[in-house]
Amino acid sequence: MRGPFSRPSDILLLLVARGVRGFGDGFAAIVLPAYLVAIGFGTAEVGIVAAASLFGSALFTLGVGMLAPRHELRHLLLAGAALMVATGLGLTGENLIWIAVVGFVGTINPSGGDVGMLVPLEHTMLARGAADRERTKVFARYSLIGALSTAAGALAAASPDLLVVAGIDRIVALKLMFYAYAVLGVAAAALYRMLPQSRGEERHTSAPLGASRAMVYRLAALFSLDAFAGGFTVQSLLALWLFERFGLSLSAASVFFFWTTVLSALSFPLAGAIARRIGLVNTMVFTHIPSSVCLIGAAFAPNLAVVLGLLLVRSALAQMDVPTRTSYVMAVVTPEERAAAASVTAVPRSLASSISPALAGALYGMPFSGLPLLLCGSLKIVYDLALLYTCRHVKPPEESVEKV
Repeated sequence: MRGPFSRPSDILLLLVARGVRGFGDGFAAIVLPAYLVAIGFGTAEVGIVAAASLFGSALFTLGVGMLAPRHELRHLLLAGAALMVATGLGLTGENLIWIAVVGFVGTINPSGGDVGMLVPLEHTMLARGAADRERTKVFARYSLIGALSTAAGALAAASPDLLVVAGIDRIVALKLMFYAYAVLGVAAAALYRMLPQSRGEERHTSAPLGASRAMVYRLAALFSLDAFAGGFTVQSLLALWLFERFGLSLSAASVFFFWTTVLSALSFPLAGAIARRIGLVNTMVFTHIPSSVCLIGAAFAPNLAVVLGLLLVRSALAQMDVPTRTSYVMAVVTPEERAAAASVTAVPRSLASSISPALAGALYGMPFSGLPLLLCGSLKIVYDLALLYTCRHVKPPEESVEKV
């Protein structure tokens, strides 16, 4: 069955809004550190602003998940879009404390990934609008659009260099990108404004998490383990390993990581098709385990060609759990709990993934430099097996229907 809005145009509005936000996040994550350096700050100050942004994003995401069950989602989306506008305008300041505060309370995302207060709201609205059998396909499209728009935004981050060539001051050119980010916030608000309001009975519930609380907490713990493991092989550290162990050039690395991003993005719609045949949890687990095996193999691979081949195969498999994971969480909780469940499962992931990169930095310098890859792959396999065991009896509605 469908939720309170079933017109295809309503889901389309959310998908377009995701693309608008992703494009802004794509260039903002690159422009922000460049801007801070341009106005006289160093790597320490960039780290402070990034940390403030990530921590603030986690808190606001958790907070909005708690508020959403008692408030109109459309209004909260509009408030988030307004905050996106204010963030773009606020980042044009040149005081470090001011920029850090704007990063903390605003929507800027230094990681470039899909995190922030608007994510659980969009997930909830999408789940309400999609039929059970179409839900995973919708989230696959959502993830695909997010990945491709963020990649396009990253390309747009080169715009200040072009403006400088045209004679515009570099700091002014960088500030123009923040104004563009604010304009994208206006565009997102216009899209959200066209969404229908929720029915009254879907709001003002007594608690953000009720009957599904235990399951959501178990999933949050498992997803945190997955995110902690992934932090050992974040893109910057993996690139560093390829540079130092195999002498990969910067230009070759840029081409390689472009294709890993493309393969990951293209795997999202494929995940939806696979989930229809074998189920959401099985899709998460049985595509994830082979990707982890490829990563472990790369740690011991004898030459660059083998390493790159294994990592490309891993990229084609490793992200299939993204839309299926979101769809599963939305399916196994009550409609009133969806926003809270989305935030409670997302925030610990963000916090866990921020811990392991610091540990990995030291491990990459050890005699066996592939140890972080081995740890990442091994921990992810543990996560997959634990997920399969935990969810073995908890089926989404489309998989619980008795076959006749």
